[in-house]
Amino acid sequence: MDDTVSADAATHVLGIDSGGSGVRVGVAPADIPGGSAAKPLTWSSATPAGVGDRGIDAAALLARVLPAARELLRQAGARRLGAVCVGAAGMATLGDDLRARLPDALADAFGVRRLALAADAVTAYAGALGQRPGAVVAAGTGLIALGAVPEDRTARRGGTDGAYGTEGAGAGAGVAAGGGAGIGWAADRTTGGLTADRTTGGQTTGDRTPDRLTTDRTTGDRTPDRPTTDRLPGGWRRADGWGHLLGDCGGGAWIGRAGLEAAMRAHDGRDGGSKPLLARLEAVFGPAAELPGKLYPRPDRPAVLASFAPEVGRCAAEDPVAERILRDAARHIAEAAEAVCPRLESSVVALTGGLFRMGAPLLTPVREELAARLPGTRVTEAAGDPLDGALCVAAALATDELRLPRDPGLLTVV
Repeated sequence: MDDTVSADAATHVLGIDSGGSGVRVGVAPADIPGGSAAKPLTWSSATPAGVGDRGIDAAALLARVLPAARELLRQAGARRLGAVCVGAAGMATLGDDLRARLPDALADAFGVRRLALAADAVTAYAGALGQRPGAVVAAGTGLIALGAVPEDRTARRGGTDGAYGTEGAGAGAGVAAGGGAGIGWAADRTTGGLTADRTTGGQTTGDRTPDRLTTDRTTGDRTPDRPTTDRLPGGWRRADGWGHLLGDCGGGAWIGRAGLEAAMRAHDGRDGGSKPLLARLEAVFGPAAELPGKLYPRPDRPAVLASFAPEVGRCAAEDPVAERILRDAARHIAEAAEAVCPRLESSVVALTGGLFRMGAPLLTPVREELAARLPGTRVTEAAGDPLDGALCVAAALATDELRLPRDPGLLTVV
């Protein structure tokens, strides 16, 4: 698509968030340096986007969002758009129709020539952290962690301490994108270094170890490498998000299932049971023996399991079994964050999603686990949600400030 954008067109941006809980649209000004959107006008529908033979149905989605976008633009007093970002659950595997139809449809409707198509995990990241390096754990019914090293950053490597510092007088350490989209950085526990990992399959493809010792083949002496300044690949790294049968460890369905299992153990008189959780099961679902017949035929089993997670939280203060379930969940959450968080002085871990509304029973052990696994890394609540993230990406794209890494399955610009 043509990247030429007039000054008038660049004053507002459009964000679309399509997920399992519905569709939302937002319009915001994009005149803040760094690509930040502010004061959005929004529209929402609780009906999720339809899925057909080609994946997410672009025509049906457009039929809903275009009228909403026009009305929001009218309210904002904006004549045209500088950029659009569409964030959708299943973009990588179900986004063929969106990729084929949205560019021309949005150009025809609004004259926009800049479009970003993103997975919902990317817009969740952008909503939580903007374009800062770090990791976001999104936890609701399921759980996924996504880490990023934005582009155009440089890391200085040197000495035996393995520390990466800021090159120059920047706000924090960073790693530059060296053309390796889809590459993230994770800790190498053996060497203390950083290992490049391609998100497509997670196979290790390269190794850069800051504190590696060089052996002189003649004398056998081992001396530290001299400090160097490297431009290292930036990119994305993902952990979990594999669904309730294969993963989503520590998410709402995982916690709910563990709580229901403890309740059923108490019902049977087996070890590891929890009478308080059994009481909550019967209050919510009825007699314990009837639960399998109610649960197994449901097509929304993960959501049903997740609906019991708050009951585990309510019991945790007085029930050691419930408390242990949440501590195990916290360990899984911290493991996912540790797997994707870049080891940079400026990295931040943000927690987002409805599961964390449980509050202290879960957040306290999560913060303890993160402090142990990622010492020195700041943990924060998400600044915004996926719609805010879609607007952030669109604003950055409209102002030529988009630094989040491009990736065929996560973030493409057309």
